[in-house]
Amino acid sequence: MTAPADLTPLAEAVECEFMHSYESQAPGPTYTELGIATTRIGGGVALAMRNDPSGGYWNKALGFGTTEPFTVQTLDRVLDFYRKQGVDQAVLQLVPSVLPAGFDEVAAARGLEPGSTWVKLGARPGDVATAQTRLRVAPVPAAEARRWADVVLSGFGMPTGGLTDMLAATVGQPAWRPYAAWDDGELVAGGNLFLHGEAASLNAAATATGHRGLGAQSALIAARARAAAEAGCRWLFAETGKPAPGQQNPSLNNMRRAGLVPLYERRNWVWRAAS
Repeated sequence: MTAPADLTPLAEAVECEFMHSYESQAPGPTYTELGIATTRIGGGVALAMRNDPSGGYWNKALGFGTTEPFTVQTLDRVLDFYRKQGVDQAVLQLVPSVLPAGFDEVAAARGLEPGSTWVKLGARPGDVATAQTRLRVAPVPAAEARRWADVVLSGFGMPTGGLTDMLAATVGQPAWRPYAAWDDGELVAGGNLFLHGEAASLNAAATATGHRGLGAQSALIAARARAAAEAGCRWLFAETGKPAPGQQNPSLNNMRRAGLVPLYERRNWVWRAAS
């Protein structure tokens, strides 16, 4: 893959925007029910979901340090936002290269703890490999938006309900390209694609338990890469967890097999409200 010197700003921006889109554009009653609040700080976003049924995944801040420096003052503004929203826990996803000097000490003084590491991957859409599966892969029709959302959420171990409404709302939106895989008439796997200028992002990919191992995710990656190319995007990004030594992450394996290349690793910093 021939790439610019640093794809980090593009990769971080598209993830920042798709997370902001998921939460900020949730339907009105769902927005209120889940206790969603969003704000833009220091070139990034801070997203709060006070009544997050997943246990905290949707309380997330990211996208910092690419358009302006990430400073201690920016960090304090982010943490003040979460305190104001009354959330118990949030994750700050920070690229190591943007951290100010002495950040470990700064973080510890504010109750942040280093958590898991994610891998950011990228490729040109046209370089993504094709894939074969007996399943039918196609865009998600409006009539199956909720079924698609439920399959994705269940695959991540998240409860359905309000989160179903939030994910299903992306079907038919101009910046989103949700895809699914069907076994005969049964929707059994899904994945989403977000378009942002010259960049696109793979996200929200999961397969129902009884249909894993059939190549659904490889086919969904290929289909979404084609959609990104058709939309004029020059770069395709994704992120997933870095496995522990001696372990495997099937999502990472699928992405690498499809031709996405690891670009950098990013730490999740966990903040918990003082008791």
